[in-house]
Amino acid sequence: MIEIAARYEGKTKCQLTHPEGMVLQTDTPKELGGDAAAFSPTDLVASGLVTCILTTIALWGERRQLDLVGMSATVVKEMSTTANRIGRLAVTVTVPAALVPEGLRPRLEAIGHRCPVHASLHPEIEAPIIYQYV
Repeated sequence: MIEIAARYEGKTKCQLTHPEGMVLQTDTPKELGGDAAAFSPTDLVASGLVTCILTTIALWGERRQLDLVGMSATVVKEMSTTANRIGRLAVTVTVPAALVPEGLRPRLEAIGHRCPVHASLHPEIEAPIIYQYV
């Protein structure tokens, strides 16, 4: 269990404090009246997904003595046009080809699809993951 403290700072901004002291600011998108000066709450969901995928794959790799430093990913967040929620989170994971033997790539991809954040998303949120080996 972890408890994260949140405080509304005014002008659509919040401050989050992690139990270890790390502080993160959030803001609202301009179209909703904010300054868009920081991650929005839905940006944090997208960020949580993409970093969870990378971390889950990296932990799997470490158990197999695969150093996956240099692996990267992007996420494109699209809001639903019919509901006030995230509609799609498209992730592209880029892995340096030299780091992962071809025979292990299907397993790496399956592990990425099983990250806890991906598993926690509402089923109506499209969340495809594409893997590239470069």
